[in-house]
Amino acid sequence: MAKKRSEIDDRYKWNLGAVYPDEALWDADFARVLALAEAFSGYAGRLSEGAGVLLEALGKHEEYWQIAERLYVYARQRRDEDNTVARYQAMESRVQELLAKISALGAFFTPEITAIDEETIRAFQEEEPELAGRYGFVLRKILREKEHVLPQPEEELLAKLSEVLGATNDIFTMLNDADMKFGEVIGEDGTPCELTHGTYIRFLESKDRAVRKAAYEALYSVYAGHRNTLAASYRYNTKVDAVTASIRRYPSSRAKALAGANVPEAVYDSLICAVNDNLPVLHRYLGARKRLLGIPDGEKLAMYDVYVPLTAYDEREIPFDEAVSIMGRALAPLGEDYVAQAQAGARGGWIDVYENEGKSSGAYSFGCYDSDPFILLNYTGKIKDVFTLVHEMGHSMHSWYTRRTQPFTYGSHSIFTAEVASTVNENLLVRHLLAGAQSDAERAYYLNIFIEEYRTTVFRQTMFAEFEKLTHEAAERGEALTSESLSEMYGGLNEKYFGVGVETDDFIRLEWSRIPHFYRAFYVYQYATGFSAAAAIAKKILAEGAPAAAAYREFLTTGDSDDPIELLRIAGVDMDKPETVAAGLAMFSDLVTEFDGLTGRL
Repeated sequence: MAKKRSEIDDRYKWNLGAVYPDEALWDADFARVLALAEAFSGYAGRLSEGAGVLLEALGKHEEYWQIAERLYVYARQRRDEDNTVARYQAMESRVQELLAKISALGAFFTPEITAIDEETIRAFQEEEPELAGRYGFVLRKILREKEHVLPQPEEELLAKLSEVLGATNDIFTMLNDADMKFGEVIGEDGTPCELTHGTYIRFLESKDRAVRKAAYEALYSVYAGHRNTLAASYRYNTKVDAVTASIRRYPSSRAKALAGANVPEAVYDSLICAVNDNLPVLHRYLGARKRLLGIPDGEKLAMYDVYVPLTAYDEREIPFDEAVSIMGRALAPLGEDYVAQAQAGARGGWIDVYENEGKSSGAYSFGCYDSDPFILLNYTGKIKDVFTLVHEMGHSMHSWYTRRTQPFTYGSHSIFTAEVASTVNENLLVRHLLAGAQSDAERAYYLNIFIEEYRTTVFRQTMFAEFEKLTHEAAERGEALTSESLSEMYGGLNEKYFGVGVETDDFIRLEWSRIPHFYRAFYVYQYATGFSAAAAIAKKILAEGAPAAAAYREFLTTGDSDDPIELLRIAGVDMDKPETVAAGLAMFSDLVTEFDGLTGRL
């Protein structure tokens, strides 16, 4: 059973008190940011008056949004500590309402800038160099979205509706993380254990197939019982995407989602095509999985068989402090300063380590411009948890470098580049482990982990991306998305990706109902593109040493200061070229071939 939060040692909790030592300060900032936003609304109708007015308005806009970000981050992370605490549910609700209000107050801003002709903007930039320097890319992004910006009254209306339009995500989160209970499962030792989001994968990694099956069926039985509610939640989430894309005059939801980062839709489609072309390699690996698990001929691999480790080497529990030490050795190629800061953060209040009752599932890196880059984990002591630590630390170090180099305007990252920072670390970790392998059995163990990273990050996330493409196209055609139609689409994709050798049962057809990322549409493809770019960067760092590492660290400082594809060129990869993804998939094929050969000899 998960512990109560009060039962966990404070040194394994993040230090949100560094953001607001006293929550009265949060309340003060809450009032202050509303006053600042109301004062900012006084710039309405004035932005074209002159370069000085525009520059001043951009600075004031940054000022209140920086405070608003801090308010939201604190409230959201407090809620994530324990979703059952009413105080933090209410605090997050209050700040969501605040964000809607200040968005409405500033709704004039972008439409007014787009109404200024480009020749005038250039003249303003000559008069005020900061408009060309600090704010140059911001203005360029706004102007290229000119045709999708609505008149001020419509922008204000959409801003006022923003909280309501995001409600489906909150409804799903509350149902998924706070209300749904999955009962108990009898473990390998015969002892009942609570089934939670955190323990589910641990059960699926059990050597006892009956335990895996029991956990799988127990979890999905609960989702099956809520399938119509979950389908309604996802249906309206997808409708919001379709309607807002139409309102803003985009040809599709996907076009709108990719426009902000200026990523061509061809990148998305070429990813799906490349992965589909390489599905036979995945099927070959799944065949090796079936052989190694001893599943009889004539019987298919079950979906509850796809996570259990295939080799028995080094399955000991890894204490969190040891995981931090392993991380330091693995990331050494990135430089001493990088490693020192990552380890200091891991031991100094950046990370909320263990699961507790009501805590949000999964893992993430989060924070605001003027806070530490916090990490939420649900650490259980497995080697996969070490990978999660290293992955999320990649995000946090990306934030750490960026926020010390870029102004608030560029202090975040597109997901396209963020996923590179996390998976470079994972690539370096697995290569570190492979380099230290002392036997075929140990090497096979780490190869299996690396292959699974490819399977779950490139193949699985691309399957998710293809599902999102299908569901949004259906919504845009006016088709109803029901639990039956969603399960049919998902089941068909699952069968295609996993192949005829894996059983696509009624439970896995419902997997769409438990994926939080689907509530942020056209997000997950970037895990796959990011992994492909990261594989190329890690290979370059290990081959070229300090110069490549320095170029990569320079990339980490760039934040959101240019389009992501341009920023990645600094690190030496070109995502415009399909060869980048193809090279990563060729590497996957080589890993499967070596793994198949090694395990055949063991």
